Amino acid sequence: MVLRIELRQHVGAPCKPIVEVGETVKAGQLIAEPQGLGANIHSSVYGKVVDITDSTLFVEADENQPKEYVKIKDTDTYLEAIKEAGVVGAGGAGFPTHVKLQGAIEGGYIIANAAECEPVLDHNIKFLEENPEVLVRGLKYMLEITKASKAYIAIKTKYRKALMALGKACKNEPNIEIKYLPNMYPAGDERVIIRELLGVELTPGTLPSEAKAIISNVETIKRVVEAIEDRKPVITKDITVGGRVKGAENEGRVFFDVPIGMPIKHFIDECGGLIEPYGEIVIGGPFTGRHGEESSPVTKTLGGILVSMPLPQETRKLGIIACECGAQEDRLKEIASLMGAEVVAETKCKRMIEVNGRFRCDLPGICPGQAEKVLKLKSQGAEAVLIGNCED
Repeated sequence: MVLRIELRQHVGAPCKPIVEVGETVKAGQLIAEPQGLGANIHSSVYGKVVDITDSTLFVEADENQPKEYVKIKDTDTYLEAIKEAGVVGAGGAGFPTHVKLQGAIEGGYIIANAAECEPVLDHNIKFLEENPEVLVRGLKYMLEITKASKAYIAIKTKYRKALMALGKACKNEPNIEIKYLPNMYPAGDERVIIRELLGVELTPGTLPSEAKAIISNVETIKRVVEAIEDRKPVITKDITVGGRVKGAENEGRVFFDVPIGMPIKHFIDECGGLIEPYGEIVIGGPFTGRHGEESSPVTKTLGGILVSMPLPQETRKLGIIACECGAQEDRLKEIASLMGAEVVAETKCKRMIEVNGRFRCDLPGICPGQAEKVLKLKSQGAEAVLIGNCED
């Protein structure tokens, strides 16, 4: 099997390969380094480099795969270990974790984002149910690195089994506390978490650091622990497969620690294969995911492999309403195209405001009525409306 290891799995420019075509590599071996902002990339398997492009490094995996991996080099600090391991935000953003943690926030907060915000996705919560102590250890490392005074675990009350496990794991940890999030989308948005936990309303475009807080996804913290305790680079990913997939249609099926670069078809087949007919393969979550193919690879930021029901064919002319918390214009147009529909008008949710050239929601999680926007689209010839997310 040939694995596609993307050279850009993080915020920043693509990494530069440090191996050549024909070279044999080991699992855990450093194969690409960042040029500026970014994160190290390591081979997830034992094999041979068979091709390199501007965006991808292709590795043909050996038939036999030893369990051992090349450990990251010795480091003097926890932060250096996180950097060497190539840890990035595993929830989708991909921001290099060593950069996020490098500034001291004395008197501030480390927050574990356990919202598992996107529907169907379940791997973070399942991990907490089975390994809550790993999250606690990771938070303690992050408290030490940043000199923050308190750590919070932000989680929805509906995850009762995970809450019970975390409660036991935090019992003797005075600096770690569980905080509750509302059961709504997008409860996992950083500004929503800051608002709900700290009572601070951040303006659009403002980072949690303005509230003396650092927020990290559950799996990101898991990878921090592996880097520090096991000297393990980021070569695997936790994912959920769901939707029109045999064995995963009623609730998502979780796969822990799958090799980065594997084609997603492998995990669809592991579940039992596609349920015919189906619509689209979505990479990520239902709200913010993107179109994927069976050949699409697992990356450091991939969380979900979702297969939709057949998309209805739409003959009416569509208007679209873009939303920061859901699908943007390009994604909505892509969905409309898959439906065979013509988009004749477009606008943005009335909560969207422009900040430094980018449109952002001014109050995520508190959606307004869109009657004015719908009437505008109708006046432009729209006969139906396609919108990514709205609580209205």
